[in-house]
Amino acid sequence: METILRAVAAYVFLLFTLRIIGRRSVAHMTPFELIVLFLVGGMTVQAIVTDDRSLTNAFLAVMAVALMNVLVAALKQRSRIFGKVADGTPIVVFDGHWLYDRMDQLHLQEQDVLAAARQQGLERLEQVRYAVIERNGTISIVKREGA
Repeated sequence: METILRAVAAYVFLLFTLRIIGRRSVAHMTPFELIVLFLVGGMTVQAIVTDDRSLTNAFLAVMAVALMNVLVAALKQRSRIFGKVADGTPIVVFDGHWLYDRMDQLHLQEQDVLAAARQQGLERLEQVRYAVIERNGTISIVKREGA
């Protein structure tokens, strides 16, 4: 039972820690961000399984985390407020001009947005109407008409 409680606590802790760290899709993560993500995961596993490295304990921990994931998904479906807390909301970072306060909160640089624009075939910033950071960390570009 202790393993299950530790796994649930670790899941909740990691959910909120990752919300604090910020959102970036894995495709947009820097090597530093990937290292932090793996280290946090590795350290959390040690806290969950403690000295009991049995197969049963590992299965209990995995099942507890899987069930927490199912529970969080169900709560997000039932409560829009919980969904905003767990996943966040889309954030506009360019609306004809750079919204630097939002970009700073997201640890986002102009180059990240410009790269997303180039991936959509846009060559100049003037061709971008909006840039939005989605809940999953991807950058959506809305083109200006005639771009």
